[in-house]
Amino acid sequence: MSAPLTIIGSGMAGIGLLRQLRALDTDRPVTLITADSGDDYSKPLLSTGFAKRLPPERLAARSALEMADQLGAVVRTHTRVDAIDPAGSCLHIGEERLPFAELVLATGAAPAVPFGIPEALAGRVFTINDLDDYRAFHAALEALGRPGRVAIVGAGLVGCEFANDLAAGGHAVSLVAPEHAPLPRLLPEPLGRALGQAFAEAGMRLYLGRGLARLKDAGAEVRLTLDDGERLEADLVLVATGLRPRSELARAAGLATGAAGIRVDRYLATSSPGIHALGDVACVAGVNAMYVQPLQASAKALARTLSGTPTAVSYGAWPVLVKTPLLPVVALPPLEPPARWRIEGDGFDLAALAEDQDERLIGFALTGACVKRKVELARAAPPLLG
Repeated sequence: MSAPLTIIGSGMAGIGLLRQLRALDTDRPVTLITADSGDDYSKPLLSTGFAKRLPPERLAARSALEMADQLGAVVRTHTRVDAIDPAGSCLHIGEERLPFAELVLATGAAPAVPFGIPEALAGRVFTINDLDDYRAFHAALEALGRPGRVAIVGAGLVGCEFANDLAAGGHAVSLVAPEHAPLPRLLPEPLGRALGQAFAEAGMRLYLGRGLARLKDAGAEVRLTLDDGERLEADLVLVATGLRPRSELARAAGLATGAAGIRVDRYLATSSPGIHALGDVACVAGVNAMYVQPLQASAKALARTLSGTPTAVSYGAWPVLVKTPLLPVVALPPLEPPARWRIEGDGFDLAALAEDQDERLIGFALTGACVKRKVELARAAPPLLG
């Protein structure tokens, strides 16, 4: 029998790895440890559920107990690992010492909140990164008994997807960000401005080019003061200011880490023998791609490696499909700043081609009707991790 496997994390990476492993090995003992409820759900639904008016229970495909039964694993929910002891091959969970033979870290990424949240606002200022977060925010919206006024801080991928989703669900949305156009990491500014215009035409209030200076409890409202002195009021605030890999456990255990997460090779192996990492927490050969396709490719490759067939992971030229139906967006951001962006089209239908000094395509961004070019351009672009 294969050595027991322990997985920390029950998100798409941890559960995806378990599924891939079970397709190759139905007998290996697996323990999955998660700090949350452990329900099996599709994370992309977190940013489409409000438009569809889905209660939290509709997002979960199966409970942790059902998943444990179907995938033949021990699942420990609401269990926080305090420390990893690589030399002793054990995990510290409170006073418990849990041995492991092989360990996989799939701890994901946590919302990065660059400002303090007053204690009085704890029930009205949220981040959404898992199903438990969705439950809390959904309950707060339901408690209003009417469409909510929601201020979203951050105009990146998460902020824009939730803005579109909440507006489609009938809520009044304000979007606050220091950048002058949405999606600054995915789109050159002209395409970002097109998305902002689509948002504004749908009734959103945009406060771009301005940062948040202060949050204040104003009775039944939350008052946001911007860095130019302007104020706005909201029922609830959603903070979407980026994600940070949850690599603290690995760092404290002496594993090689960096700002982009736990450093692993193409076989998803960390600097400590017998310990692997994948998903949002892992920086694979210098690349941390927090998207679904790289995660799925990593799970498939690591399952084969753990089953006795060492398999290096590869990432293709996989564009990111942003869930903003108000204006469809597809982007393949270049790994390095391009020498130029060549922009074609007009209005909402724009194509931006990122080129290097030799005029070779190294990335692209598409909006509106131009998203139909994604397959053609992806075939011409270099792989993310070849």
